Amino acid sequence: MSTSTLWIDGAPATVEDLAHQALVNYGAYTSFAVSAAAVRGLDRHLARLTHAGTALFGAAVPEDRVRALIRQALGDRPDAFVRVSLFSRDVSPRSPAHEGVPRVMVGVFPPAPPLGQIPLRLQVQTYARETPDLKHVATMGLIRARRQARLAGYDDALFADPDGRISEGSLWNIGFLRGDMVIWPDAPMLEGVSQALIKGHLKEAGLSQESRVVTAGALTDFDGAFITNSATPACAVAAIGDVVFSGGMDRLDRVTSAWLRAEPQPV
Repeated sequence: MSTSTLWIDGAPATVEDLAHQALVNYGAYTSFAVSAAAVRGLDRHLARLTHAGTALFGAAVPEDRVRALIRQALGDRPDAFVRVSLFSRDVSPRSPAHEGVPRVMVGVFPPAPPLGQIPLRLQVQTYARETPDLKHVATMGLIRARRQARLAGYDDALFADPDGRISEGSLWNIGFLRGDMVIWPDAPMLEGVSQALIKGHLKEAGLSQESRVVTAGALTDFDGAFITNSATPACAVAAIGDVVFSGGMDRLDRVTSAWLRAEPQPV
């Protein structure tokens, strides 16, 4: 697929709708890879949109309608990267209190490459996303953090609170490795769909897991780390600040195998 398309409620996006979204930074989205007309964790992406619709607009779009709009936007393209966004032209800075079922924008794009294919170097930054349980469109802080990390010579940014408690990264979740155990940070964050799929199948892949507080001052407790999101099942972390991780590649294969055990769900 060489072209991208934008659809809103099943019709080509209009200038008026796109202008509203460009000017009013209020809404939510989810994004995922479509392969052979199926998505790993599609039910979780739909549940994310249901939660966001209720939280931000007071009403959710029925999941069967969202699926139908995704199918319509994909057409006959079996492989793509899709973003599904919720917005309302009735919500604005001057009139924020409207409640009602939001509109649905589906963007269909060429398949996205992983965020990283070689181990990443991460910079710890003091930052926390607003309403972290929602995958909302207020992304300036995420982009700025990633930009600052790149300009400082790193690949990406890893977030911690003022006490050093690690949560998540700019566009991904992080898992730490110690022996045959995956340690997930216990902190307010957006639990990613890929993270949830990996959690559901780690035991089958021969790895145990736990969630606990992880601080930036205790990174030497671990012998590896990886990031994960919908475009990147698992990518190794080479270093976080001055802490270097030299191992973990064999276990990374097992993390990836856990993700692969999640059955793709037809759109």
